[in-house]
Amino acid sequence: MKPIFVVLLFISSALTGCLASDEEPGADMEAVFSYSPSENIREGQNIEFDGSASLPMGVSLTYKWDFQDDGSVDETGRYASWSYPIAGEYDVRLTVSDGISSKSQTRKVTIIAADAVIPEAEAGSFTPNSDCDGESVNGGSYYLYYICEMDRDLSNKRVESTTTVTLDGSNSDPGANDEFIATWEWDLDLYTDSDGDGDPENDVDDSGETVEWKEVEPGEYKISLTVTNGADYTDTDEVVVYVNYVGQWNEFQIGGGSGNNPTDMEFKFSVTQDVDNGNTIRRSIGELIYPKEDSDCIDTCPGDCNNCRAKIDIFGYNSTDEEIANTSETGLDQRTAGDCDDSTDCVWLQFTGSYHFSESQHKDGEWTYIIRNEMVNDLEIESFAIRLVYK
Repeated sequence: MKPIFVVLLFISSALTGCLASDEEPGADMEAVFSYSPSENIREGQNIEFDGSASLPMGVSLTYKWDFQDDGSVDETGRYASWSYPIAGEYDVRLTVSDGISSKSQTRKVTIIAADAVIPEAEAGSFTPNSDCDGESVNGGSYYLYYICEMDRDLSNKRVESTTTVTLDGSNSDPGANDEFIATWEWDLDLYTDSDGDGDPENDVDDSGETVEWKEVEPGEYKISLTVTNGADYTDTDEVVVYVNYVGQWNEFQIGGGSGNNPTDMEFKFSVTQDVDNGNTIRRSIGELIYPKEDSDCIDTCPGDCNNCRAKIDIFGYNSTDEEIANTSETGLDQRTAGDCDDSTDCVWLQFTGSYHFSESQHKDGEWTYIIRNEMVNDLEIESFAIRLVYK
C-alpha cells in the first residue's frame, strides 16, 4: 500500500500547484480619492477627502492619509478632513491595504491666498431663432442645437446624423483689472474619468476661448469650462448642451400587401436614456401623413364600399425588436393629429423618455418605427417624420 500512498501524494501536490493563482496579490487593488472643494481652496479652508471609490469594492480596506508629503500618517479612515495654513501646492497621498498588499495614489492640491481674487468662468449659451419647423425658440442658460433634415432620401432610413456645436467662453472674467485669462479648458464628458485621477469632472477634452465640438449626436450633454488666470487661480462653470433632431421623408409610395402579408418600411433611430449620466431623451415621435384616397385608385367594388379609403399605420419596436405600441386601433375618423386637413390622415406614435426608454421598462438603444400597409393597394405617403426631443 505504501507505493500507492506516495503516488497519491504526488498527484495531490501537482494539483495544488495547478490550482494556485498566478495573479499577484493586490493586482485588482487601486487607491482612488477625490476632494471637495476641488478648486480655489483658500488658506485655512477645510477640505473633505473621500477614498470610497478605491478598489476592490466590498472588501475591508484600511485607509492612510499623508497630507504633508513626509511619509507619516496624518489621518486614517475612508473619509478625512485637512486644511493648509499657507498658500502653495501640496502632494496628498492615500494608501489603501487589505492586510496583505497595498496601493497608493498621490494627487496635487493647490491652496490659494485667503485674499486671492479668482476669475469667473462663463461657459456660454446658444439658442437658434427657430426650430426645424420655423417656430420661434425660447433661449436659456444652455446650448440648444437642432439637426434638421426635412427632405431625406428614402435610400437611407436610419437616423445617424451629427452636428458641430460651437462653445464660447469669451464672456469669462479674469477676476481683476490687471489680470488675464491664460487658459480655457473644456471637459465634454463630466461622467468619464479619462485621465484616471479619480475625478471625472476635471478632464481636458478641448481647449481654447471658443472651440468647435464636432460630430455631436442627438442627446443631452453636461459639460464644463475651467478658466485659469495669470495668477494661476481657476474657476469652473458647468452647462448643458441639448441636440434635438427632426428627419422627414416626403412624397413616396408604400407597396400593397398580399393576403396576410403586409408591406413594411423600417426606419431606425437611436435614443439615450441614461439617468446616471444625465443624458436623457424626453420623447421620440413618429409622424405619418398620407392622403385618405390615392389619386390613382379606382373603386371597383359594387355599391359604396370605397375600397380606395387608405389606412397606413406606425408600429414601434424597442432595441430588442419587441413591439411596444402601434396606431392600428386609431379609427379612420380619429386620424387628425397635428395640422391635418380634410384630405389627409395624420397619425402620431410617441414614446417618452421617462417611461418607454427607462432602464426599468424597454430601455434605450436603437429603436424602430415601421410604416405598415395591410391593404392590397399601393398607397401614397405625403410625409413621415421622426423627432428626437432632448429639450
